[in-house]
Amino acid sequence: MSWVNKHKLPAIESIKYDNQQYLEIEDLWNTLHSTFNKALHHQVNVKVLDKIDDKPILPWPSFSKEEFRLALSKCNNSSAPSPNKLSWGHLKYILKEDECLNIIISIANACIKVGYWSSHFKKSTTVVIPKPNKKSYDSSKTFRPIILFNTVGKLIEKVISNCLQFQVASNDLFHPGQLGGLKFKSTMDVRVTLTYIIRSGWVKNLSTSTLAFDIV
Repeated sequence: MSWVNKHKLPAIESIKYDNQQYLEIEDLWNTLHSTFNKALHHQVNVKVLDKIDDKPILPWPSFSKEEFRLALSKCNNSSAPSPNKLSWGHLKYILKEDECLNIIISIANACIKVGYWSSHFKKSTTVVIPKPNKKSYDSSKTFRPIILFNTVGKLIEKVISNCLQFQVASNDLFHPGQLGGLKFKSTMDVRVTLTYIIRSGWVKNLSTSTLAFDIV
């Protein structure tokens, strides 16, 4: 791949799945697909949402240039480009022009207004790469899928995510125990919370060592 540094690839063995070896492309695809997408048809019980009290409807503010430029500044230029070969570096150069940035903002505002996400942004390319330092590569679990989405769509998603998290946090809608995936939260917060739970006696009939081992 021209967008990464060259590495010496490990000796690849034939992949085994359910005690069978697979060499044909179709069989390999089915094997990798069944490994990486186990939750594809997993049923989710949405009735749990009925227990949550209704909250007042909040208006969604229009996006600003500052929000997009801040989100874009945190994107790594060395990341793999999108299927259309557009990298973050290219996008940063293009969106220096206000006229180009205004077009992207208009698209983002339109997506929110009509409640529609373009199918163009949903298309992706998946690259399967071997995990480093494995003794054997005869299992599909020793490989990792890298999914490449449209760069413009990813940028809009980043801005939406930032806005959504700000609105939810500022209106105190997060559960106090929610720590994962939040800005300004880290593993240190989890450790402090866990220590408090243990020392306050909330955990009964369970040893500290066992609890720590399960979380690790």
